[in-house]
Amino acid sequence: MTASEASPAAPGPVGSVPSEPGGLLDVLSVAAVVLDAEGRITLWSPHAQNLFGWSAKEALGRYAGELLVSDEYVDLVLELFAKVMAGDGAWAGVFPMRHKDGSTRLVEFRNMRLVDEHGAVYALGIACDETVLRGVERDLALSVPLVDQSPLGLAVLDTDLRYVLVNPRLEVLNGLPAGVLLGRMPHEALPFLDTDVIEASMRQVLDTGVPLLDQYAIGRIPADPHRERAWSGSYYRLEDSGGRVIGVALVVVDVTDSYRAAREAAEARRRLDLIARASVTIGTTLDLQRTARELTGLVVADLADVASVDVLDSVLEGSVAAAPDPEAGRALFRPLAVAAAYETASVRAADPVGERIIYPADRLVTRCVSTGRPVLVAHVTGPDLAHIARDEAAADLLAQEGAHSYLAVPLTARGQVLGALGLLRARNPLPFDHDDVTLAGELATRAAIAIDNARWYQHATDTALTLQRHLLPHPPPQAAGLQIAYRYQPAAAASGIGGDWFDAIPQPGDKTALVVGDVMGHGVHAAATMGQLRTATRTLADLGLDPARVLRHLDHITAELDGTMATCVYATWDPHRSRCRVALAGHPPPVVIRSGQAPALLDVPVGVPLGTGDLGSTHFETTILDLLPGDRLVLYTDGLVETRDDALDDRLALLLDLLTDRALTPETSCDRLLAALRHADAADDVALVIAQVGPPQDHRPAGAHHDRPL
Repeated sequence: MTASEASPAAPGPVGSVPSEPGGLLDVLSVAAVVLDAEGRITLWSPHAQNLFGWSAKEALGRYAGELLVSDEYVDLVLELFAKVMAGDGAWAGVFPMRHKDGSTRLVEFRNMRLVDEHGAVYALGIACDETVLRGVERDLALSVPLVDQSPLGLAVLDTDLRYVLVNPRLEVLNGLPAGVLLGRMPHEALPFLDTDVIEASMRQVLDTGVPLLDQYAIGRIPADPHRERAWSGSYYRLEDSGGRVIGVALVVVDVTDSYRAAREAAEARRRLDLIARASVTIGTTLDLQRTARELTGLVVADLADVASVDVLDSVLEGSVAAAPDPEAGRALFRPLAVAAAYETASVRAADPVGERIIYPADRLVTRCVSTGRPVLVAHVTGPDLAHIARDEAAADLLAQEGAHSYLAVPLTARGQVLGALGLLRARNPLPFDHDDVTLAGELATRAAIAIDNARWYQHATDTALTLQRHLLPHPPPQAAGLQIAYRYQPAAAASGIGGDWFDAIPQPGDKTALVVGDVMGHGVHAAATMGQLRTATRTLADLGLDPARVLRHLDHITAELDGTMATCVYATWDPHRSRCRVALAGHPPPVVIRSGQAPALLDVPVGVPLGTGDLGSTHFETTILDLLPGDRLVLYTDGLVETRDDALDDRLALLLDLLTDRALTPETSCDRLLAALRHADAADDVALVIAQVGPPQDHRPAGAHHDRPL
């Protein structure tokens, strides 16, 4: 107990401090006995009564030899007593002494001669139980080497949390000699640790008496500031034999190796998890920009504070990627994505996404793409920022944001460098290391393959779409007696670009052939096949054949095109007879809208798809219907009504419902149908034609006649 905690029992000398019960002398219970020159007991302490059993009243005035010594030892005692009294020196040793209860006990003695002011001689005997003394000596003998030779760091702190004992091992663990620690508190002696937590833990143990085990601390000692260390500390309260709290003990173990092993294992698991998530999240679509955003979004969550993807412009143009020539220096890039782990101005320092930008040869991203190798700047300096940022202002911005480490890895797929992934750390205090290079390279490789697939797919898709649109009429010619509106819409996914087509073909006698078809399949092959069939259809239409005969000829032509199949609706319009002739080849039925009536699906034989050859030649029939001015005929491909999730009957009913508003023009009706029936993720393309009958023609070509409608 410190002086500030103790209350003095009585006035004493300046600086005196009363002792609490339970000290070492109390444990030993030292007895004091004084004998005169004759060997009679003249003074007898209370501890003597505790040790020998005799009270002062019983012992004073009696010969010590008769009272305390067995008969067989009396002569030896008298001999020793005489030597002490003669001034031959003090005597120390263990002697068997008789207790009041008749037992014999071994007692440790220290005997010496005393002389008073008158020259009288006395003998002082100080004694304690030999068993108790040996126990204390044994404890002391064990405790000193136990502390000094312990492989564990040991320390004792008083109730004010000041070091009072530090063993050699703790000096090594802390990298500080005991002299620096003793008398100081942890926050004064160990500034390299989180001493607020340490001292709070110690106070908790002092208050509650409940030990705290395996409390971890991480830091760098002054003797080795470049190496991070880890310690495990356990705290327990110290109490004396009377239960008084005297301090807290600390046991420290260096667990740096296990800490590093655990951290490396955790880091390995994190990296594996990141790679696993990359397999799921990168390349979910064949869209270049989205793939780049997926990559940057993934790495800023675990690897970097800011990430960017820059791709060579030649990659996006569809040509074979070629790394910049180191001799030529600069290269044309197009940034695809920039992302940050938090809100930061560093994003503004990045190159604008989507723009075509020439990067100079001294930029690190250019060097990375030119060499096809990672560029690591573990500790970024001011001059380095000039080669990372696009200009001086951007470099200043990165410096203000605390950018301190940079890494660029090439995006390489199938032996070609497509671009680079750039990574920057600012808030993350750790610099990029070679493990980060390996991880970033793995992620970049996965993303590069997805980007390469996407760019070639996009190139093929653009080719198919360009071919298809080139083959479609732009716009269809104005037909006699008809107002024609049309739409073509490709699939939302590039994979849906296919062989849908439409046409309006002038025929002799002011007639018009309306065609809507759908080649089965997707891509360039389907678009090319569509072009062949459209050409064949236009040739046949010029002959003025009946729709069923036209489909029979198209069926034979399609059968010769490598197993290609297609659906088609072919209709001819005669404005002089106000008559329409329609035939289907496995195609969705047209919709007819008559004045004053609800829209209805035309009840015509469906037929079989084109390409079945002789099987389909007898399965095409022509249906004749008369149309009045204002009536409409709606032709479309299955992409307008078919979806994966909805029943076809429900979709057809919705189509009819959308066509009930006759106030809409054919053009507006086309837009309404596409807006209502086409989903953002439509998997198929669609061709749509709406033809509205105009006013009757005022003449009829020679030889014309009316067919009886079916």
